[in-house]
Amino acid sequence: MSLLQKPMHPGEVLKVLYLDPLGMGAIEFARRLGVPRTRIERLVKGTTRMTPDTAMRLARAFNTTPEYWMNMQTNFDMALAAETVDVSNIEPLIAA
Repeated sequence: MSLLQKPMHPGEVLKVLYLDPLGMGAIEFARRLGVPRTRIERLVKGTTRMTPDTAMRLARAFNTTPEYWMNMQTNFDMALAAETVDVSNIEPLIAA
């Protein structure tokens, strides 16, 4: 068993660390960001990915960086791929 935990989806981070402490729901937050409510609803449910547009808006709203949000998505995607993608039959190549 791995000692490392699977990274959280950025939408879960948004909900747990940002929206819940503010007592703010997805609909109100989407209105503040100027995006469709479904974008935030799907993000916090983990059914959609973080986009650069959303990352820029979240960075502005929470005084973070877009990279903070996009890196979360990348880390989540790579952990998922590590569980599902089999690369064992690929022969490594060595450049001359």
